[in-house]
Amino acid sequence: GPAGPLGPAGRASTPAATRAPTPAAAPHPRVTAGVSVWLDGLSRQRLASGRLAALARQGRIAGVISDPAFLARSLAGGSCYTGQLGDLAERGVPAERALKALAVHDIRWACDILRPVHEATAGVDGLVCVTLDPRLAHDAAATLAEARTLWRAVDRRNAVLGIPATAAGLTALSACLAEGINASATLVLSAARHRQAWDAYTEGLERARAAGRHLASLASVASFPVSRIDTAADALLDREGTLEARAMRGAVAVAAARHVHEQYERMLGEPRWHALAARGARPQRLLWTATTVPEPGASGLLPTRYAAPLLTRGTVTAVTEGTLEELDGLNGPDGLGGLKARGLPGVQETAGEAPAGPGPGPGTYAAARRLLGHLQWFGIDHGELASRLETEALKELNDAWHQLLDRVTLALDQGPAAGDGTA
Repeated sequence: GPAGPLGPAGRASTPAATRAPTPAAAPHPRVTAGVSVWLDGLSRQRLASGRLAALARQGRIAGVISDPAFLARSLAGGSCYTGQLGDLAERGVPAERALKALAVHDIRWACDILRPVHEATAGVDGLVCVTLDPRLAHDAAATLAEARTLWRAVDRRNAVLGIPATAAGLTALSACLAEGINASATLVLSAARHRQAWDAYTEGLERARAAGRHLASLASVASFPVSRIDTAADALLDREGTLEARAMRGAVAVAAARHVHEQYERMLGEPRWHALAARGARPQRLLWTATTVPEPGASGLLPTRYAAPLLTRGTVTAVTEGTLEELDGLNGPDGLGGLKARGLPGVQETAGEAPAGPGPGPGTYAAARRLLGHLQWFGIDHGELASRLETEALKELNDAWHQLLDRVTLALDQGPAAGDGTA
């Protein structure tokens, strides 16, 4: 199993080199449209059952995200980790190292499954994103040290390390890329933060180029947790209570995402980026996360309310398996049937806007700017809201990390007997 600085993963680990990669599939309509969909949630159960491999083989997903909260639930609700946990307990491995061993094993396995996608897309997709310890988010040196250790242990070119987009985190992101480590900015909730993440990415690429590195092999995304914005904005609009305020419920998040995407399109036209692209660099794509609609039935919103309108060429949308099923059910058996270069499904906007397609364009961008401007009528400052949400999101990520560590500690405390279950 995976060894190295983090220690062996335990006897549950099948040597990653012996695993057969997933055979390449015929391109899914989304792929030919330049749209990437990744699965939100990596677990041993999805790996061992063959579910992740099947989704990749069918071309329905092109990447996966490892989330600490999802991993904690997987540890609590299944037996796939018990063999490895029992082995780690028997050897007296402390919880922090045990957690890393579990994660490294899953990441390597997922990377191997997605390797054909990575190769078929010349490194654009087939990526496995893993969250670095968020407790280090305000310590650039510690984040970089953790990234180096995890990168060496995973030893896969299609792994990407997720770093919260704090000032220290973005400093570490640049340093990672300069050393040839794939790194992404997470918890980006405003255009201003997105600009900082992009600048950190381009700085890292420039340093990598100066060190003689091959820029085309470096991967990064900037993750934007969409539904968080509506959850917060809707509460403020409800407090306002007017018909005009209620008409904007459920519309702010997609508008904010489109506003960030407009900035992304502008940045692709900057001379600094052109110089890097000429050397083979790829853009730091926007990754739409938190696309699940909370209580879709109760809210009256479709389960694909966030995922469908943000399917845009050159971006990535992360979805749960449930949302993926809904997405693939749109417009026929092929999933988003008829999807061609820009043939993406239109959605009816709320807040009195005309139906708008999901992709870039002056009309959708202008509508998004207008809607965000309307928030001021109700005393809502979009920039202040985004800043508050970034702080809250980082706290929640830290809480999820602590819960995950507690779960691992509990399993280890049960001793070697924990390994008697099905691994």
